[in-house]
Order: sequence, then C-alpha cells, then structure tokens
Amino acid sequence: MAPTAEPPALRGPLTPVLVTGPSMSPTLRHGDAVLVRTGGRAVRPGDVVVAVFRSRPDLLVVKRAVEPRDGGWWLRGDNEFVADDSRAYGVADVRGRVVARWWPRPGLVRGR
Repeated sequence: MAPTAEPPALRGPLTPVLVTGPSMSPTLRHGDAVLVRTGGRAVRPGDVVVAVFRSRPDLLVVKRAVEPRDGGWWLRGDNEFVADDSRAYGVADVRGRVVARWWPRPGLVRGR
C-alpha cells in the first residue's frame, strides 16, 4: 500500500491508537493500546502526545513533548537508544494527548 498524504485522523474526544516500535519504552511498549484525547487542556512539556512531524506528514507518532518550537513541538522518545524523534525529523504538530493505556496493562500515562 502506498503512503497517503496524511495520517489517519483522530476522531472523537477519545481515540484508540496502537503503539508500534520501541521509542517510548519503558513508558509505552510495542503493542500497547492507548487512548488519545483531542482537545481539552493545552499540551505541556512532559506530556505524551500523538503528533505528525512536518517533514514526515504521512507518519503518526507517539512521543513526549519537550518544548514548543516554531509554532509546533520538539518531541523526544523515552528510549535514549532510539533517535526517530525531533532530532531526526524536526518540529511536529500535535494531534492529541495520550491520557491512558487501556491494553494490555490499563493505567494512566502521566507527564514527567
């Protein structure tokens, strides 16, 4: 399947998203299912978010917000050995905040 120009839209106030890859370990692991809140309070540094890098508009990612930059956010993964974050792709536009992991280990996902 060819990549689309835009990633899937997040619909509704809470949207389920599946985490793929090791970049957010140990906070989130490959295969975790999370609930993403669109709207609500503003993103703060330390929040875990779902976003799209401006240089990779076809890729929806789960990362941690570090700081606002150039009208978007600088993002980092929690796994220091994986650099597929703003260090590689630059500024991202946040689509929503991760508020909870609902599978396989239900629990809140908190900011740092």
